Amino acid sequence: MPKKSTKMSGLQCLATENVWFDKQRYDDAEKCFYEGANGTAAKSSSHGAGDQELVSRMKGMELENQTLHKVVEEMRAALKKLELRVASLEKSPAAVTCAKAAPVKAAPVKPVKVENGDDDDSDIDLFGSDDDEEAERIKQERLDAYAAKKSKKPALIAKSSILLDVKPWDDETDMGKLEECVRSVQMDGLLWGASKLVPVGYGIKKLQINCVVEDDKVGTDILEEELTKFEDYIQSIDVAAFNKI
Repeated sequence: MPKKSTKMSGLQCLATENVWFDKQRYDDAEKCFYEGANGTAAKSSSHGAGDQELVSRMKGMELENQTLHKVVEEMRAALKKLELRVASLEKSPAAVTCAKAAPVKAAPVKPVKVENGDDDDSDIDLFGSDDDEEAERIKQERLDAYAAKKSKKPALIAKSSILLDVKPWDDETDMGKLEECVRSVQMDGLLWGASKLVPVGYGIKKLQINCVVEDDKVGTDILEEELTKFEDYIQSIDVAAFNKI
């Protein structure tokens, strides 16, 4: 009997429990629990990645800060050196000499005393007459030097090229002898050139000869006068061409 009563009491206990009848609700609660646990892990993972990035950025900023501190220290050292150099230059007498230019002393002008006149006009300023005389002297020296230099240059000699036609009397005239007579005329400023025989007609040939003359020393009139002296060979002389050189 006691066992039966115990068994009945267990059944009665189960009859009073309704957990198995609310299984769906408990399953939902369990699901929510695990989903919450997974979400917390994901959040903690994302927080961990964010913290790592923040740490790396802080390290970079620390390195940059150290670099800036180093640059500032170098600039301070350079500024200190510059201040010391400026101070030394200010104390140096050479700097003072350069800073203060020596005043230019004007040359004293000697006044000229005039015997007759008022006392106020006794001293007359010549307004730098000494400077004018010096400038005039330098100008004259330059003119003399230019004139001397110009006189050393050879003067330009005017020359002319003349082509002469020397005609014989007839076809029996010895043209070789005639050319010898022409070239025998020699004078200062005359230079004979090339020559050739040019037929005129009826077996007669004329001598065409070139010469260069200095205009100031030799003219065509003098040449004709000298050449016509050989009247046994030369009948006439004509200027075929005349050109300035």
